Amino acid sequence: MALLIISAAVTITIATTIYWYINRHKPIRHILSELRYAIDMQGAGAGGLIDDWVSVWTNRTELPDASNKIAVITGGARGIGKEVVRGLLKANMTVVMGVRNPNSVEKLVQSMENGNNIRAFPLDLMSLISVKKFAENVLKEFPEINILVNNAGIMFGDYKLTEDGFETQLAVNHLSHFYLTHLLLPALKKGGRIDEPARVVNVSSCAHFPGKIYFDDINMKEHYDTTAAYAQSKIAQIMTARYVNRILEDKDVPVKCYSVHPGIVDTDLFQHSNFSKFPWIRRAFFKTPEKGAVSVLYACFDKDILAKGGLYISNCKEGFSNRFSKNEKYQEKLFKLSCDLVGIQAENFGKN
Repeated sequence: MALLIISAAVTITIATTIYWYINRHKPIRHILSELRYAIDMQGAGAGGLIDDWVSVWTNRTELPDASNKIAVITGGARGIGKEVVRGLLKANMTVVMGVRNPNSVEKLVQSMENGNNIRAFPLDLMSLISVKKFAENVLKEFPEINILVNNAGIMFGDYKLTEDGFETQLAVNHLSHFYLTHLLLPALKKGGRIDEPARVVNVSSCAHFPGKIYFDDINMKEHYDTTAAYAQSKIAQIMTARYVNRILEDKDVPVKCYSVHPGIVDTDLFQHSNFSKFPWIRRAFFKTPEKGAVSVLYACFDKDILAKGGLYISNCKEGFSNRFSKNEKYQEKLFKLSCDLVGIQAENFGKN
């Protein structure tokens, strides 16, 4: 036992020394911050894997007959989103996809059950102009919407700003989806009923757990840590679902909001992570995209959660979320900041 402890201590010391040497040009506070995020993110990932294994029997849902209902999803041409689209189609819904290249959807139309129920419009989440154009295209054809799945996302990568001046992970994972929710909310209100509300589902991640919102430097210009930026974008999705759901409930609006951790899933989202070098580990231990889609579909359809708007879901049950995400003052502050960043008045959120 003592030998194991000594070996672990030596390994940690060597790894820390190597990490410091590589990053020695950075201020010590930045090195310590990055190291903390790296360790905490590994812990969050390990916890997510354990939850996936332990909760394998709860990760299931039933698809209803949702004929004549409309679902909108960002992404959906691959990975988890593709399997969510498959499930929505099996429920007999019309599925409107926002993708960079609508022509890429042709294979899905031909290969999926009810594939002719797919509609696709161009959408680039790195551009608010593109988000607005996508929403306009959707609303022209579908004035009532029943489900919005904010699914598309990116993870890690170098520091870049979008054409709107936002850090890319913040823009793609949070701000563009926030803006899209605002633009489509009038149609969701029309599609919702008191006994069957419309739903907004934000696909988040257990990777939010080490995160917080950098209110004073939302684009992380002072010090960019790609891991911290990803965690920030994912916790923002959870906080937004909780806050928007609360303001809608206060006004008796028939729309519920949820956030979902789909699990640790083997997709190309990991292309910028260390797991990209070890695909066999992903295949052996991670969920398949099909299993990852189950909790998202659960958030779309399960009736038992109608009384639990704002819920954070993992493996078709309430997931563990960090204390920061539950702070209502922080939720309100993020909501107002997000409104300001995308150029809308907070009091006009979700209005025509």
